[in-house]
Amino acid sequence: MIKRVTTPAGDPAWLVTDYDLVKTLLADRRLGRGHADPDNAPKFTDAVLLGKPHQATEEEENERHAWMRRMLTPSFSARNMEALRPRVRHLVDGLLDDLVRQPQPADFHEAVSFKLPVVVICELLGVPYEDREKFRRWSEAVGTLNDPRKSQEGAAGLWAYMGELVERKKKEPGDDVITRLIEAAPPGQDETVASLSAGLLFAGHETTVAAIDRGVMLLSLNPGQWDALRADPGTAGDVVEEILRHPSPISAPSEDSGMPRYAMADIDIDGVHIPCGDLVLLGIGQANRDETRFPDPSAFVPRESNPHLSFGHGPRFCIGAPLARIELTELFTALATRFETFGPAVDVAQLTPRAERLVGGVAELPVRWTVA
Repeated sequence: MIKRVTTPAGDPAWLVTDYDLVKTLLADRRLGRGHADPDNAPKFTDAVLLGKPHQATEEEENERHAWMRRMLTPSFSARNMEALRPRVRHLVDGLLDDLVRQPQPADFHEAVSFKLPVVVICELLGVPYEDREKFRRWSEAVGTLNDPRKSQEGAAGLWAYMGELVERKKKEPGDDVITRLIEAAPPGQDETVASLSAGLLFAGHETTVAAIDRGVMLLSLNPGQWDALRADPGTAGDVVEEILRHPSPISAPSEDSGMPRYAMADIDIDGVHIPCGDLVLLGIGQANRDETRFPDPSAFVPRESNPHLSFGHGPRFCIGAPLARIELTELFTALATRFETFGPAVDVAQLTPRAERLVGGVAELPVRWTVA
């Protein structure tokens, strides 16, 4: 289904919700974040993220994206990510050791959900972990959708920090992604490397934090699935895929929203003509609930086939997907192995959603447990 909607910024857009159509357009190189006239382009929000597009033709957009993938693929290959699994497992064990030393209830969001992805992405990129509160503050501001000024100030702080880090890495290189980006980039591309690194830092922890919290909530609301996972922790991978597919249980998914992209050429699809320059919203959440692909889509049930689109599809498939899957799988395997009972200390409906944030999630997640 394709229909006309109005974005939160008040501009017109095309919303695509059918699974097959969304999947097709995710792989269509005529859609991107570039626009020939960005100052007059329709906007999704007034915030920095998903706001004003950058100026680029279809050819320029695809060349830029191909360059970025070439720069990052060696560091984020499935083999290299798999090599991180023992380190991730060690970090999970340490964080859960620290958690059980705390009095109950303890804030799982602060103790584990936030710390695990942050430690991993800091080590991978070469970002000092001791700076986490700085970039946490900036990342939270950048991801705010209802306060453009706050979003812009957060972006300025995060980008400036990354620019300074790039300069330090040029003088004191390390065995990390940012150093390898500096070495691989043509001369004069420091600003591009800093911008790309800032995006990796944001995406590398914000989305995974929200997924961890969501998984804990979903398993608590579906005790039969928790029992099944405890009986066979080897099924954690299937559980993780369902967590990735499923919306948050504390915030209703928007039916008139989606991932914003711009048509960089005229596109005709499903009997609809989308003119070049129009804004297209790819309804990934709606596609993940398409009952033609996911029988009983509202149920939280690990599925034999789970081709969700949460990481995208095609040439723009999320480059960090293997890392996120490793982090989530190792954590939920450990939870099922170490704890007999584990879940929120309050009714899930009482938790505070971060509705103003791009990635959603919760502000706190108090939990109780009994050790197996």
